[in-house]
Amino acid sequence: MHSLLLGPRTWTPVAARLASLGAETVVPSLIDVADEDDPPFWPRISAAINESLSHLPQDQPIVLVAHSNAGLLVPVAVQAARRPVVGCLFVDARLPPRAGATPAASPERLTHLRTKVTRGRLPQWTTWWDEEDVASLFPDPETRWAVSAEQPRLPISYYEQHIPVPAGWDHRPCGYLLFGPPYDRMAQESRKRGWGVAEVPGGHLHQLVDPDAVAARIVAMTTTWSSPAG
Repeated sequence: MHSLLLGPRTWTPVAARLASLGAETVVPSLIDVADEDDPPFWPRISAAINESLSHLPQDQPIVLVAHSNAGLLVPVAVQAARRPVVGCLFVDARLPPRAGATPAASPERLTHLRTKVTRGRLPQWTTWWDEEDVASLFPDPETRWAVSAEQPRLPISYYEQHIPVPAGWDHRPCGYLLFGPPYDRMAQESRKRGWGVAEVPGGHLHQLVDPDAVAARIVAMTTTWSSPAG
């Protein structure tokens, strides 16, 4: 599950490595779920994820892997899935609460984002930061161009929505794979929840820089997640 501010190309290298290791993998494209500014957006996202699961072998255990802001969507994706989800792995991602609902952005972040809006939509994510900071996230200019080209411009209403958190979504193995700050706070919270936590040090898009290491760590963290929780 790629960040809603980016696209599936951020995870296709890792998916390819996982396939070479024998894991059937799909990367749902979520870049068009907010083409129409018609909130809430989470039902369309969970439907897109569920549809993508139908392309996996019927006897394959399903593990959801979520990056960045897609972490908040894991509970609704678990609930919408027509097949049992045996585990959830958060990669440098935001954490949903265990139950209730969660805003897509904190009040402070929402105030900041509104300063960037033009005609109701945010600019592409890579334009939010200084050039030096953005360039360091990518392994080469070609990868940066390909990833940048598919970025959507989310409506500000995406961040004004509240995403439900069905109780029991985490009644299955969960884990956290950290790349670095500021998500170390999320990793610490994951430890408090009793989850397994691992780190592959790097920037927020480290899965593009070292897909082999990230894929290997994903396999290591999830290999025992083979049966649905009761």
